[in-house]
Amino acid sequence: MNALVPLPVLLPLFVTGLKLAIGPRLQRFQRLVSLAVLGVVFVLSVALMIAADRQGPLHVDLGDFPPPIGITLVADRLAGLMLTVSSAVTLLVHLYSLGQGMADRDDQTPFGVFHPAYLILVAGVSCTFLAGDLVNLYVGFEIMLVASFVLLTIGGTATRVRAGSTYVIISLFSSLLFLVGIAMTYAVAGTVNFAQLAGRLQEVPIGVRTLLEAMLLTVFAIKAAVFPLAAWLPDSYPTAPAPVTAVFAGLLTKVGVYSMLRTQTLLFPGHRLGDLLMLAALASMAIGVLGAVAQTDLKRVLSFTLISHIGYMVFGIGLAGRDSLSGAIVYVAHHITVQTTLFLVAGLVERRAGSTELTRLGGLAKSAPLLAVLFFVPAMNLAGIPPLSGFIGKVGLMRAGVADGGGWAWLLVAGSAATSLLTLYVMAKVWNLAFWRDAPPGFAEEGVVLESAEDDEDTDDDEAERSRRRRGRARARAVAGAGTGSGARRHVPAGAVVPASFLGQSITTTKHLPWPMVAATCAAVTLGLLYTVLGGPLTTFTDHAAAELLARTPYIEAVLGR
Repeated sequence: MNALVPLPVLLPLFVTGLKLAIGPRLQRFQRLVSLAVLGVVFVLSVALMIAADRQGPLHVDLGDFPPPIGITLVADRLAGLMLTVSSAVTLLVHLYSLGQGMADRDDQTPFGVFHPAYLILVAGVSCTFLAGDLVNLYVGFEIMLVASFVLLTIGGTATRVRAGSTYVIISLFSSLLFLVGIAMTYAVAGTVNFAQLAGRLQEVPIGVRTLLEAMLLTVFAIKAAVFPLAAWLPDSYPTAPAPVTAVFAGLLTKVGVYSMLRTQTLLFPGHRLGDLLMLAALASMAIGVLGAVAQTDLKRVLSFTLISHIGYMVFGIGLAGRDSLSGAIVYVAHHITVQTTLFLVAGLVERRAGSTELTRLGGLAKSAPLLAVLFFVPAMNLAGIPPLSGFIGKVGLMRAGVADGGGWAWLLVAGSAATSLLTLYVMAKVWNLAFWRDAPPGFAEEGVVLESAEDDEDTDDDEAERSRRRRGRARARAVAGAGTGSGARRHVPAGAVVPASFLGQSITTTKHLPWPMVAATCAAVTLGLLYTVLGGPLTTFTDHAAAELLARTPYIEAVLGR
């Protein structure tokens, strides 16, 4: 079973190389191969999770070089669960992307970059979860981030390039800080292997150890979008196509949370910075949910709720007890799935109604009842309505806070309850504006060509005249059947979210949504509900995972053989 550990990393990279060698030929075959390899990665992830639960942590030293020389990959309960959830989500998002790609006719381009970049992203995420040392954790981050740079700016529109530039700058800064932290760790401990660091860092002076802990926490807080290091997220994620935004929101921030879980329990036990983490958790909850309340675009609403609910996970890490860590792990698994699902639904709303701006939406519960159900279920799950999995995770964290009894713990319990109520308010607001009320004037009819993300050259013209010309050009294109031609150009205000396909071209509204997009979203909703049905086994598993993290001995013995 140990031999299977590297495969979730190597298989996507191998298929990416194969796709690049084939080039633009056999596009349909390449898509099917991508779907197949993601299915295999999911099966392998489930097998590793079950084996780690039954046998203890699995590990492999690539090239048969023992630590600290070789590359060590480790799959324990936490890594196995994260691999399983992430591989399930990436498989569903890929199926969704196939539907969107077919609808946007991306096979007409000379060469598609989405699918190779997506597989590299999956390999980077898997490498991060399995990394057994700081250097390979860094390598996993960089593989993931290089792919994300491509995916975030796909299509090359001005809006995406601008958002991608911010993302690149923040990511490069955090990577540089990470490298400095790795160098300092090696300087004081003589190794970067997690199992060896677990023992050697305890002999380092407490001031130096605290400095290393603070540096690594800062890096991971940037990756996880923990306040006050989250300002880059709301303007970066919503501009990308729906599949890219969904996988970014669901996975990339949780990789940062996973890294915090791993290093805080294995390398820095002792709860020295617990109060600081709980302050950051409370600030993330409050600022994130208040930001969501103030937004009028669905994608930006979801981006701010993402920041807010990261606070729940940091809350569990800050308490650093068995119950709190178990609750945090449950919430990570739940949030990966639910947040991804909501962004997939946002993509369907955009495809059906021509916008995600709530002031321009309405009547979708009547005109698209299935779409309304697909939004309502994960929205209530995110808000923590019992007995859904969001409720299970929040109750676990609140019980741990009450059991702790400290001042910060009680403050976080109160903050968690208030954030949950405000999240419910935000989801109700979205429901009322987009689904429940009657469609407002100007609601996009079927066949309307959506506007591209280009600035209008005639910014001094009368708005009514520009609007009349846009409608006329849209009708002409719809009659001509130019559903994917470039739409009328308009001025795009700063921070606006404009509908666009993978390639940044215009798309056409339709009542008949592509079935792969709908099927993938339905499957994601079902996966979120499955966490509720399997709530008992899930919490039992996460409780064992938390106990294993706090014990540290199983991980160390598996890697070092003693």
